[in-house]
Amino acid sequence: MTSRGVIDAVVNIWTEEALKGRPDRKEFYTGKVKVESGTFDGVSLEQMLYRMDEAGIERSMLVAAKVGSADHRACYHVPYSLVAEAVQKYPDRFLGLAGVDPTEGMRGVRELEKAVREYGFIGAHLYPHWFELAPDHARYYPFYAKCVELDVPIQLQVGQSLIYDKSFPRRSVGRPITLDSVACDFPELKLIGIHIGIPWTDEMIAMAWKHENVFIGTDAHSPRYWPQSLIHYINTYGQDKVIFGTDFPVLDFQETIKQIDELDLRPGPKQKLLRENTLRIYGLDK
Repeated sequence: MTSRGVIDAVVNIWTEEALKGRPDRKEFYTGKVKVESGTFDGVSLEQMLYRMDEAGIERSMLVAAKVGSADHRACYHVPYSLVAEAVQKYPDRFLGLAGVDPTEGMRGVRELEKAVREYGFIGAHLYPHWFELAPDHARYYPFYAKCVELDVPIQLQVGQSLIYDKSFPRRSVGRPITLDSVACDFPELKLIGIHIGIPWTDEMIAMAWKHENVFIGTDAHSPRYWPQSLIHYINTYGQDKVIFGTDFPVLDFQETIKQIDELDLRPGPKQKLLRENTLRIYGLDK
């Protein structure tokens, strides 16, 4: 079994309040990604903590996600305040990530700054495909610059997007190679390509290998289906470059840890994946 102290870097707050006002995506979650109906219907903070404890997860980063433009019927924003309240209630268990919506311009940049300076959020989070703007698009650059100024990392979903809403299909704009320009333009910015870049995982590995400031997040894809090249990277020359996540409720905490335990990972790289790399990249080890 994995020792306690795991840090989950990508978790969706899934309380009844968080689910209010969101589009009905039950078909997607319970059908496409096989989330159990009981989980899809809502998980309180206390229930989440119980599940984390069962899996040996010490802390989770809760995403105040901005899923497309807030004024579109197929999209939604999780209020920063909702995540801030969860972090305030359980400060030893939860950390906050601020979602980014490039259509908000400088208003969004100021909100990001407030989330970090006043709410204590430790990073930013971005879904490029919801805006059909690749990660190297100019509209993100003010947010990247602010992250550098605040000294916080930003997570970006890379790889293909799925059909979350049949009435609003989104193009797969998150090719990992598009992080190349961003990493060159912002060498001080810690970029984390989450969702491991499938079907371009080798491209994601190449970006993390090339740039000191580019990292990989392993969320949303069950470990038993990880490409062998990723497992090799974690176990060898990329052991300092990859962090653990579930994208809960997409992946179940306990089952995901169980599957990682079944991988042929050496103890040192495994501990880096599950804890140490995240602490270092997010400055939580200071």
